[in-house]
Amino acid sequence: MRAGALALVAALLLGGCGYTVRGTLPAHINTVAVPIFKNHTREPAVESLITRAVVEAFSTNGRLRVVNSSQADAILDGEITGYSIASIAFDKDANVRLYRLVVTVNLKMRDVKRNTVLFQQNQVQEQADFRVQGQVSQTISREETALRTAATDIGRAIVALAVTRF
Repeated sequence: MRAGALALVAALLLGGCGYTVRGTLPAHINTVAVPIFKNHTREPAVESLITRAVVEAFSTNGRLRVVNSSQADAILDGEITGYSIASIAFDKDANVRLYRLVVTVNLKMRDVKRNTVLFQQNQVQEQADFRVQGQVSQTISREETALRTAATDIGRAIVALAVTRF
């Protein structure tokens, strides 16, 4: 009987090991503003797509509510520093069949209330591969789809950094 009670107490203590879904953000950080990222690449409008994906990722995650800068507990600033496409697979005639899109961003999240930097992370990269099968118009369309995929992945990675980084 005593061994069973001891096992139950141990299980309860181990079950409360401190892991929470909430993450490790300071308790007073409940809202975040995500101003449009700066675009330091030659790719037009990539900043809008990536910023929108980050906002959507925060909204989906549910840990922080996205608000405008004047109401935010924290502000996430970002800059897109890299956008590259590389050929990674070819057919028997040396035609490109698979490309890899890589997007690189720098991030800084600031605690507005305490005027401190919560985290700063440079060179956050995400990639998406896309196939082509002929016409240039198909390549462009698939690149846009790959960019949306990469943006979604970047948004999720940024949210993970923001809520668990500390």
